[in-house]
Amino acid sequence: MLRIGYVRLQDDGSGADPAAETAALRALGCHVVRAEEPARPGGDDFAMLHSILEFIGGGDELVVGRLEHLGASGRAMWEALQALERRGAALRGVEPELSRVGPGGLALRAALEAVAAVEPVGAGRHRRPAAAQDIRALQRAGIGPVEIARRLGVSRMTVWRKLKAVEPCPT
Repeated sequence: MLRIGYVRLQDDGSGADPAAETAALRALGCHVVRAEEPARPGGDDFAMLHSILEFIGGGDELVVGRLEHLGASGRAMWEALQALERRGAALRGVEPELSRVGPGGLALRAALEAVAAVEPVGAGRHRRPAAAQDIRALQRAGIGPVEIARRLGVSRMTVWRKLKAVEPCPT
């Protein structure tokens, strides 16, 4: 069983110390601890978590410092929990202490499911549209479309569409 620790590195006003959370996760026996830095505006604030959820295997355990590290909304937390269940992995929270396994896990699942049921789809996702001039400026600086998409937090297709729209049409 692989135990993966996950911590958010952002000042969210909670007074939590990311270094202390990382040390606590290592003390709990996490083989790997991944830290998520805040994304640039419009980017995916949970890219590292999504990567973990794709990688984690059956019998593995994801350990989070706090439950809200799983998502920006109740629905996002519910979706993360579902992803873990699909993969056959467990969830353990440090503060407050909770686990997806056992009677407390049933309560946690029921609570997140209830929150997700009443929360509007897309809550917590607020992307700003990428401006064509930002995309064009990055392209002029010699940056490729994939990197532009990553930096601006948009899809590659959005970058290609905007670049095509500003290019002169052949006559």
